[in-house]
Amino acid sequence: MTVLQKVITIAVVVLATMTTRFLPYILFPEGKEVPGFVKFLGRYLAPAVFGLLVVYCLKNVQITAGSHGIPEAIALLVTSALYFWKKGFILPMAGGTITYMILVQMVFA
Repeated sequence: MTVLQKVITIAVVVLATMTTRFLPYILFPEGKEVPGFVKFLGRYLAPAVFGLLVVYCLKNVQITAGSHGIPEAIALLVTSALYFWKKGFILPMAGGTITYMILVQMVFA
């Protein structure tokens, strides 16, 4: 990669980052009402993505082989418990991932 290509790449990344950060403030100024569709997305998109992530993570679990899905089940229980405890998404995802990695790397290795 030449120096010019590196500069162009960095400029594009900076422009894309700045656009994603400032565009919501430009499209929805403080005094303007937020459209209903955007409110709908804000309310339901995160749980939908979380559900999709659960399905994706569990799609290749084989109950009849290996660890029989025990690490996945325990991590799913930890994730669910953290969600119902704190009602957020970051802590459950981090807690479930850490639990799963510890189980797979140390307990069921």
